Amino acid sequence: MSSWTKLDEDLGPERGDDDFLTDDEENQAHRNNYEPSEAETESEVGRPEGIAISAPNNNAWPQSYWQSIDMYTNVMTPPSLPSLTFMRSRGPSFSSLSSFVKWQQAPDDNSSQLSSKLLASEASLEKEGLAASSPPTLSAKNSVCELPPPKEHSCSFSQAVLNGINVLCGMGLITTPYAIKEGGWLSLILLALFGVICCYTGILLMRCLESCPGLRTYPDIGQAAFGSTGRLILSIILYLELYGACVEFLTMMGDNLAAIFPNTHIAFAGIHLQSHEIFAITATLVVLPTVWLQNLSLLSYLSVGGVGASILVAFLLLWVGAVNQVGFHHSGSALNLSGLSVTIGIYGFGYAGHSVFPNIYTSMRKPSQFPAVLLTCGAFCFVMYTGVAICGYLMFGDSVRSQFTLNMPEEFVASKIAVWTTIVNPMTKYALTITPVALSLEELFPVAWMGSHLASILTRTVLVLSTLVVALSFPFFGAVMALMGSLLAMLVAIIFPCVCYLILLKGRLTKSQITTCVFVIMVGVLCSIIGTYSSITKIAEQMD
Repeated sequence: MSSWTKLDEDLGPERGDDDFLTDDEENQAHRNNYEPSEAETESEVGRPEGIAISAPNNNAWPQSYWQSIDMYTNVMTPPSLPSLTFMRSRGPSFSSLSSFVKWQQAPDDNSSQLSSKLLASEASLEKEGLAASSPPTLSAKNSVCELPPPKEHSCSFSQAVLNGINVLCGMGLITTPYAIKEGGWLSLILLALFGVICCYTGILLMRCLESCPGLRTYPDIGQAAFGSTGRLILSIILYLELYGACVEFLTMMGDNLAAIFPNTHIAFAGIHLQSHEIFAITATLVVLPTVWLQNLSLLSYLSVGGVGASILVAFLLLWVGAVNQVGFHHSGSALNLSGLSVTIGIYGFGYAGHSVFPNIYTSMRKPSQFPAVLLTCGAFCFVMYTGVAICGYLMFGDSVRSQFTLNMPEEFVASKIAVWTTIVNPMTKYALTITPVALSLEELFPVAWMGSHLASILTRTVLVLSTLVVALSFPFFGAVMALMGSLLAMLVAIIFPCVCYLILLKGRLTKSQITTCVFVIMVGVLCSIIGTYSSITKIAEQMD
């Protein structure tokens, strides 16, 4: 029995209990085969009042979030199990090793033999330096896309840091000089403030995950706090954030290709297409086949190059300024109140990785190191954002565009490399970013369409084409990013973590903790309202 206890403790405090629905479908099977012990019943009775746990519902949408976001996030995690084709579940599956152990505690002639095999398997994994990951879950009921099983407790500290940086330090980097143009030099104070707040709210998400047994993802937290309605609303916001990122990918690729081939245009049957429109369509046609892939493992490994690409582009900017002697001559204003609200949205977007933070936490071998992971990622991103913002604005001044690569002189080799890096990098990330959205829609298929590869391809094609339509309708990279940062990122990264924390840990918080959360919520609401209004106004002005 001591071996089982040790094995359950390795998964973290209460991580294996299964009192709450997660993104997989193992809960019903668990309840049908397992009766709680006397000690566990006493534990449930002793739970502090005020923690809102919704009634289990095995059909809660989305079921595919955990696996799809795990693929999007854990690009540095070594695979320990082969990929599976996720179809409708035909039997019980288990979200964690400890829940599997408890299920097996029911009388069974083979339980002793099975226990020995399970422990031997774990010992073998530990000998190879890998943590025991949970058995695969069949949650994407009607998808034919191959996803690797979710990885629990398999990431080291350095892998978790790289995963976090890969999520955070992306498109927002090339927009930071433009943010200084809009808000002035003193707006960098806001950049630091948002970094601190987002690290704090990331830690709050960790505490929310630990507050209730079985929570693994952001939608799980939303359901624990607000019930099925909260899960639905929060999931829609998270998917809109991913969808918006794909729109920005197309805009970014189209803009940079148009900068390389500025004189490209097409006039056919009364239709006139400019270079940006032509290359946005071209970029869509290039990424479309990657969205059809059934196995995204290769793209997952390629996308880790995003960290290197961000560092490379920042280095090339410095190279053009110092070595190619473009120089750092511009000064700019200290504070520009009229554009500060746009800056708020851009900075908010730069730190919005909270949709995947729970997955990173779940994947860590030592979840207690998660706060250190957040601090490391936040510090790295702040240094990168600040360095690029200062260099870019000193080089290009008020003429800087929403993507500083568009300002880099074409005659330099470093400029060409920076532009092409900015074009190629989103191509490896587009499919991974849109796949969670596609899988969530495929869950809503009629029964007759479930598992249909043709239906899946059609859905994904329509989804990709819709991002193209939005990108062509609103080709304003900086303004759209500011809108996403103000409207979506403020909700996901600042407001919801605090609200969920106050609800889930009600009765266990000090006055200072409550006061801090309320203050952060007020800051988030204020920034969201001001930033959203300003961004929409700016988009409307640019459309005129």
